[in-house]
Amino acid sequence: MTEAAELPPAPEQAREVFGERFADAVRYAELLAETGVQRGLIGPREVPRLWERHLLNCAVLSEAVPEGVTVCDVGSGAGLPGIPLALVRDDLNITLLEPLLRRTNFLTEVVELLGLDHVTVVRGRAEEVLGKLPPVHVVTARAVAPLDRLATWGIPLLRPYGEMLALKGDTAEEELKAAATALSKLGAVETSILHVGEGVVDPLSTVVRVEVGESPGGVRFAAKRAKAARTGRVRRRR
Repeated sequence: MTEAAELPPAPEQAREVFGERFADAVRYAELLAETGVQRGLIGPREVPRLWERHLLNCAVLSEAVPEGVTVCDVGSGAGLPGIPLALVRDDLNITLLEPLLRRTNFLTEVVELLGLDHVTVVRGRAEEVLGKLPPVHVVTARAVAPLDRLATWGIPLLRPYGEMLALKGDTAEEELKAAATALSKLGAVETSILHVGEGVVDPLSTVVRVEVGESPGGVRFAAKRAKAARTGRVRRRR
């Protein structure tokens, strides 16, 4: 049997990025390296690079998130990028959206252990919670799906004039070009590629930003949202 890889000490950049929450970030890294690996949420080979490739890579996304907004982390998995973002930004109201029970169980344990009162865990798929969760200012995602497919899940969850921030790798520009038509149909009015994490991560984290207009998801999803809202009101009256 292969021995579990050892979690390296936190780099100095982590102290700067997580500040007062540094001890919580260390505990989260330990949970990912132990419980996360045991439950199959993180591959054992990822443990040696948990800090650089995962926690810091996600935490620097905060540079692109406005102050005091609501955020939905779609397909949150083991909590990336949602939990690192929550650790550095207590001004945000964050929902971790994840369909798999074993993952939501882990997320709930982490949120309670770290005392992340501004974070809520919701089990479900994006298309299932449409109209049931309040629309948010920002949708985040990392390693969930190609941009065109991710957009069909994430954009309809936005408020008018909200934005989706997707952490991507070297294929970001290609994905953005390939998804241009789909994004336009979903109500996107502006797209851009950002590089964040100067002085913290190398290479820099690549973020695809998709900003929407007054109809996130387009006409089709506006109708679905309205129908879901009506159904919710009827159920509450009963």
